[in-house]
Amino acid sequence: MNPYLKIAIAETSAILRCGLESVLKRLPGFHIQIIDIASEDVLLDSLKMHRPDILVINPLLPGLNRSVAQLKEDSGCPQLKCVAFLAVIIPDDVLKPYDEQITLYHDLEEIKQRLERLLEADEPEEPADEEAQNLSSREKEIVVCVVKGMTNREIADRLCISAHTVITHRRNIARKLQIHTPSGLTIYAIVNKLVELSEISPKSEEAN
Repeated sequence: MNPYLKIAIAETSAILRCGLESVLKRLPGFHIQIIDIASEDVLLDSLKMHRPDILVINPLLPGLNRSVAQLKEDSGCPQLKCVAFLAVIIPDDVLKPYDEQITLYHDLEEIKQRLERLLEADEPEEPADEEAQNLSSREKEIVVCVVKGMTNREIADRLCISAHTVITHRRNIARKLQIHTPSGLTIYAIVNKLVELSEISPKSEEAN
């Protein structure tokens, strides 16, 4: 497991922000890109521009006037995971909408476990055995994108999901169909009338 994650940190304190960034970059088993957000003024624009997988945010961020649900909707990132970054004690009812919590007292292992739980919660559910050969609508969309030669990042941008989610779907597609190459997916897509020959890119014959 070596997932690539984009994590935004929204915190006005430079010391806390930089300290958390340093800790996250030391986490074993993760490749993490940090988006630094120093104030509420740039929060929404930063989320729209960078489309992070996870937002670690101080629930008491000055000027924050959106709920977690509104933040996900307004940023166009409905699958964004929001993690409360706690430097002080905050009532449970304030923390309830958040997907997870990180405090100043958590060590590397605890933070790693919490991120892993977030990613596991984002995994698409496994189908029943009799449905193992049936792809979901989203998986069919991803197959079409792959055979058209699109990269994981291009697919993520096209479907408004994270690159991690694209990789997860592709892994599930490979397991369901027992097809592990783009060329194999191309044949599957043609046979099942998901694409026309004219839509297929030469790039789809190469590893994406």
